[in-house]
Amino acid sequence: MDAVRMPYLNRTLLLLLFLLLFLLLGQIRTAEARKHGQRVRRWTGTEETQKHGASLPKKPPDVTKSRKTKTEHLLKVDDHDFTMRPAFGGPPIPVGVDVQVESLDSISEVDMDFTMTLYLRHYWKDERLSFSSSTNKSMTFDGRLVKKIWVPDVFFVHSKRSFIHDTTTDNIMLRVFPDGHVLYSLRVTVTAACNMDFSRFPLDSQTCSLELESYAYTDEDLMLYWKSGDESLSTDDRISLSQFLIQKFHTTSRLAFYSSTGWYNRLYINFTLRRHIFFFLLQTYFPATLMVMLSWVSFWIDRRAVPARVSLGITTVLTMSTIITGVNASMPRVSYIKAVDIYLWVSFVFVFLSVLEYAAVNYLSTVQDRRERKMRERARSQSLPCTCSISQTQTMTMMDGTYSEADTNSLAGYTEEPMVPEDEPEEKQKAPEKSEHMVVHLSMSSESAGIKKRKSLRALNIIQNTHAIDKYSRMIFPGSYIFFNLIYWSVYC
Repeated sequence: MDAVRMPYLNRTLLLLLFLLLFLLLGQIRTAEARKHGQRVRRWTGTEETQKHGASLPKKPPDVTKSRKTKTEHLLKVDDHDFTMRPAFGGPPIPVGVDVQVESLDSISEVDMDFTMTLYLRHYWKDERLSFSSSTNKSMTFDGRLVKKIWVPDVFFVHSKRSFIHDTTTDNIMLRVFPDGHVLYSLRVTVTAACNMDFSRFPLDSQTCSLELESYAYTDEDLMLYWKSGDESLSTDDRISLSQFLIQKFHTTSRLAFYSSTGWYNRLYINFTLRRHIFFFLLQTYFPATLMVMLSWVSFWIDRRAVPARVSLGITTVLTMSTIITGVNASMPRVSYIKAVDIYLWVSFVFVFLSVLEYAAVNYLSTVQDRRERKMRERARSQSLPCTCSISQTQTMTMMDGTYSEADTNSLAGYTEEPMVPEDEPEEKQKAPEKSEHMVVHLSMSSESAGIKKRKSLRALNIIQNTHAIDKYSRMIFPGSYIFFNLIYWSVYC
């Protein structure tokens, strides 16, 4: 029985296998038929529209679906070693440079630097990048290809900070021509040092320079030069600064020597700046001049008004100190004298001398009052008038011990001699303690002695007479300050 059943099971399995194969083939044919039917319908629809007379324009070929040649294969990037410069081992490769200055952002006197944004372009020829082109058109790439080929290693000498702009992508452009010429452009902001001379500040002009140089290749491997001479540098006409007037831009080039590596080609972007003076006239010179003029007001104030004259002098001195401190706070700590320092310190000296002038006036007034007090006390104690032997007689009557200032000044240096009043009776002469009047006779012994003493007393009166000191100060101080200003502005302007 088992032998009979085995052939029957084998036949059944074979039959099921054939059925499965038949069904699979049927599904495959059905799928092919559906595809074929869709193609037929599309073709039929086109024929039907053409039969009705509506002509449809032909669609351009889909370039994205066509097979393209890779850029690396077109430029043969993988076939060469771009770690070496073009024509390695041969003559130096010339690299032309031109610059377009986009903006001059800031000038810092404290840090002695400037910030500039520019477009830096390099031109050279690399035959390894040449390619065949029927239209002789160049190809433009972004910064991704720059990492795979050789580019000049130009850097900024004496730069403090610099960066390539990367918004929204790296601002780098690479353009390759069929014959192998390359244009490499990038947008850079650089902050470089500028050695400034402030000896004429703020009436100064500054010359700064941005220096470009190859870092690794000497002049035997790379020749850096300005591509179009002076025309290689272009600037935007809208460039302006708040404190400076840009006078001119120009280019120069020279060789730089390093003892350990050799000679290098160096390019210079030079620009000259002249400082605007109007800001400093308003903020520094005019306030200082007004403070000096304000200190002269004390010459017209009565010498006995001590609080008024002292407070005015101290106020002007402190204001001048504040102006000097504010100017030096915005400047570097240089070891030489600036032009503004000369003006401010001379103005400070004038203000300080006006305070000293009142100190001298006040001191001489005190000495004079003390001398007058002693004379009153001596006259009261002696109860006798005094005679000063002078040829010309001048009589002054002083009531109750008071007398004029000019007369008291003229009493200095004279010898006192007791005298008897001429018009008084003998009774009153014998009782001097009851006299209420004092008569002073001034006389000179000879005419020649009077002339000499008058000249010496004139100089003495100028010192002792406080009104004379203020009077002469009203002329000497303004005249000297005007003379100083004439010399100052003629030298520095």
